[in-house]
Amino acid sequence: MTTGDGGRAAARDGPDAGVSADESASDGESATASHADAGTRPPAVAVDGVTKRFGSDEARVTAVDDVSFEIDAGSVVGLLGPNGAGKTTLIKSILGMVLPDAGRVRVCGHDVQTEPRAAYAAVDAMLEGARNDYWRLTVRENLRYFATVGGVDPDSVTERHDRLLDRLDLTEKADVAVRKLSRGMKQKVSLASVLASGAEVVFLDEPTLGLDVESSRTLQRELRRLAEQEGLTVVLSSHDMDVVETVCDRVLIMADGRIVADDAVDALLRDDGHHRLRLTSRDFDAALLSRLRETGTVTDIDRRDRETRIEVAADSDGLYALMARLRDRGVTLDEVTTVDRDLEGVFVALTDTDAASPDSESPSRVADGEGGR
Repeated sequence: MTTGDGGRAAARDGPDAGVSADESASDGESATASHADAGTRPPAVAVDGVTKRFGSDEARVTAVDDVSFEIDAGSVVGLLGPNGAGKTTLIKSILGMVLPDAGRVRVCGHDVQTEPRAAYAAVDAMLEGARNDYWRLTVRENLRYFATVGGVDPDSVTERHDRLLDRLDLTEKADVAVRKLSRGMKQKVSLASVLASGAEVVFLDEPTLGLDVESSRTLQRELRRLAEQEGLTVVLSSHDMDVVETVCDRVLIMADGRIVADDAVDALLRDDGHHRLRLTSRDFDAALLSRLRETGTVTDIDRRDRETRIEVAADSDGLYALMARLRDRGVTLDEVTTVDRDLEGVFVALTDTDAASPDSESPSRVADGEGGR
């Protein structure tokens, strides 16, 4: 696989780069099968026992540890995990940018090791932290260039490009050099370039980074439309839980190189019979917090200058017992609020084993990046 000027993964440019225009869909559109045919197609992505280690001897680190899953064509799947969970290494292993130590990857039914050209013929990716376009070219020129890289005659997909520019609110900037655009606009150009040649499968790493609220919503609507109407398969990695919850059908959550959850978004958010409350008090001391941690009901601790806020999740009996303990310890609650079950809460509960440690920072404060993996 090669990368473009700024590092955007040109997934079609595998070891056998150069799918010819006549091997591609003549109009650039039929490369994506209809959504109705998704059930008869092989999985868009199939990962079987992928493992990747870095370093040697005592310094050896397992970034991806025996990971397996399948992604159906036409679905939008979120790939989540805290820093260092192995997400980026996994994505790069799927895209052929990193060679796994073990395991097998198939894309659209083709083994990426033995059939790289066929596997990557209709795949593209936008990787966070890289320059994803040629900044000296205009927006439209970038779309034409990356369509060509994908083996598509750019003149045959002019209408597609016009639609992308319109739906991503880029039409007025079509003939402006990318380097003159705002960060948010550049991010949208990167997405448009990924979609320029009609890829069937796209990998998007932090696609809404740098976008304002309205631009983020525009991008989310377009991804859903492409998946539902054109059968586009999207693998989306993001720390923005609201985006994942809105856009994705299914979520894979990684921790320490392994998949710790794989389910539909609705299933992950389904009520588990626990009440969730946020309790704020100036009377929480380290000893009490340590004892509360042992009960398993505390899911988050946020220590501030004059007060401490904890979040708890318990069934009715557990909640009664907790309140009785706080009353017996003379704790005055300054504030009690209900916490709705959301994807961020599920994520924290599954990935942060130190979430309730009195000395730990709030686990919800997840920084951008992949922690070097």
